Amino acid sequence: MEVRSPIPDYLTEALLSVEFDHSGQTADYIPELATADPDCLAVAMCTHDGRLYSQGDCDVQFSIQSISKPFVYALALADRGFDEVLDKVSVEPSGDAFNEISFEPGTGRPLNPMINAGAITAHTLTGPRGATPSEQTSRIIDGLSAFAGRRLEIDAAVYQSEITTAYRNRALANMLRANDIIDGEPLEAVVGYTRQCSLLVTVEDLALMAATLANRGVNPVTGAPVVPAPVVRQVLSVMATCGMYDGAGDWMTRVGIPAKSGVAGGLIGALPGQAGIATFSPRLDQHGNSVRGLDLFRRFTSEMGMHLMEVPPAGPSVVRGRRVLGTGEHAVQIVSLQGSIRFASAERVLRDLEDVPLTQKTVAISLVRVISVGDVARRMLLEAIRRLTLDGHDVYLIDPDRVLPDPDPGDGGRVRVVATREDITARLKRSAT
Repeated sequence: MEVRSPIPDYLTEALLSVEFDHSGQTADYIPELATADPDCLAVAMCTHDGRLYSQGDCDVQFSIQSISKPFVYALALADRGFDEVLDKVSVEPSGDAFNEISFEPGTGRPLNPMINAGAITAHTLTGPRGATPSEQTSRIIDGLSAFAGRRLEIDAAVYQSEITTAYRNRALANMLRANDIIDGEPLEAVVGYTRQCSLLVTVEDLALMAATLANRGVNPVTGAPVVPAPVVRQVLSVMATCGMYDGAGDWMTRVGIPAKSGVAGGLIGALPGQAGIATFSPRLDQHGNSVRGLDLFRRFTSEMGMHLMEVPPAGPSVVRGRRVLGTGEHAVQIVSLQGSIRFASAERVLRDLEDVPLTQKTVAISLVRVISVGDVARRMLLEAIRRLTLDGHDVYLIDPDRVLPDPDPGDGGRVRVVATREDITARLKRSAT
């Protein structure tokens, strides 16, 4: 008998719990969005390793709208670098609605890339310097398609509906140009930004796009790296503090997932290292966020423990055990580690290594049961190995899967990497003869 995952049933149950909530209304200030079916309802979840679950109206396409903002911001950071982008767009929460005039006093920078002024600026920072508006639009379509794992297309009807009423965005673009934040014609920036917001997606597309952020910028289905990991950290941080506009504080305390909403009814959340989640329901609240989407995310947080600040209890000690194998000149002190090693667990290892007696000539650190080693933890472990070497110890690293990259302690340190304990014993016997 095949065991079925309970997750699809859970998602169905979650949809049923909000199905009869008819509060809110569609985005009536954009004619094409005002005609959307208000009863559409869908949810999708994509794990960090690419397993996709979805329920409801999953095949319905809708325009991505402001959900495009974090992804275009990521492309700008990847294309132009942090310094150039931060010189034009700040990262401070505005506390204002998405279309407010929120500029930093003195510099004229938009306060963050999640409000329209910042998003228009980010749009103009995609592609190489000197890229034409057409080339920037192509870069954005290609980039967001890479996040989604399929080719995305612009909804011409939505674009035309939005551009004819984009008076406020035109005003923002003119102010950005007057402040020397953007180059070129302001209208071209608004046209490109509106095309960006008119890309058609499904709730499954959005879940995979969010999962790519949750997976350090690598699409978990296609395996393609879309943006570097440092870019993802920056984007998720801004989503956490600014993604839900004037409701960002309430969202972060109650839901605790870096998120972004769109006025077509989409809502995404990216939980680092775990999953991307997306919902679709066109009725919006006073902040422009999906009413039923908000309720679904609150449910996921309370029932599935997805709040970013909900830290699980500490697991077993990173030091699995210590033992001495052999006797005399063949004796080896083996320190066995386990799990994922980051700063706190690496510090625990260093304390344990302090107890290695000077009379113990050979020391081995076993990483056989270690899943991963963070960059800071790697540097800490290699420094400990260097100091053991300088104290006169012969140090071995049992690392058959090479979970510790570039194991060079440097500056007088030395470590021998082997696959098994038996390799150490064989080396000691050979050196004794």
